[in-house]
Amino acid sequence: MVKAYPTVSDEYVKAVEKCKKKLRGFIAEKKCAPLMLRLAWHSAGTFDVKSKTGGPFGTMRHKAELGHGANNGLDIAVKLLEPIKEQFPIISYADFYQLAGVVAVEVTGGPEVPFHPGREDKTEPPVEGRLPDATKGCDHLRTVFGAQMGLSDQDIVALSGGHTLGKCHKERSGFEGAWTSNPLIFDNSYYKELLSGEKEGLLQLPSDKALLSDPVFRPLVEKYAADEDAFFADYSEAHLKLSELGFAEA
Repeated sequence: MVKAYPTVSDEYVKAVEKCKKKLRGFIAEKKCAPLMLRLAWHSAGTFDVKSKTGGPFGTMRHKAELGHGANNGLDIAVKLLEPIKEQFPIISYADFYQLAGVVAVEVTGGPEVPFHPGREDKTEPPVEGRLPDATKGCDHLRTVFGAQMGLSDQDIVALSGGHTLGKCHKERSGFEGAWTSNPLIFDNSYYKELLSGEKEGLLQLPSDKALLSDPVFRPLVEKYAADEDAFFADYSEAHLKLSELGFAEA
């Protein structure tokens, strides 16, 4: 399936490349890659394939969406990024937030995720309640990622591996702790830790543990734990799909 992407000007392309360099330095210096990845994911993950609403279209800049329970703390990401965004007024917020997510993966040692510019900003934030609930299991994951977003089982497990970055904060999510021993390095340690069982100081959410009990999800967890290259390839594909939900025509 080949997508037809919107045409953007040469000036826009140059601005994106320059902005990407600025973001690389900024995210590395501030050590904020996990927060930027969460911003990109939560911006995109509201897309609904049936109503064609929500998705990666810059609405996270609005207080209404930042006020959603699942977005606690993302106002920090928006504020951190604003001085860089002001340097590139030509770039849409929609592209900018997704570019920050791509760079967050790259600067922490993860795979290169393709980036296609041209998303237009929307003014209407999505309704609350479309993002995954970490307290629930596989049926919920398939409802949100599959039925709502249109992603595959493989995408679900690959995207779960993005939790190799970052940690939960009790005041934001109700959970506390990191998934891996080095939450600023993007690698396949999420899967290794998941298979090795719970360890003191490391986090395993109900939605993480659910991957081990599912006959389709578990073999993928085992595959990615054993083969980081396979994880990186599938993660890059899944992240690209997520970042382009509702964007461009097939």
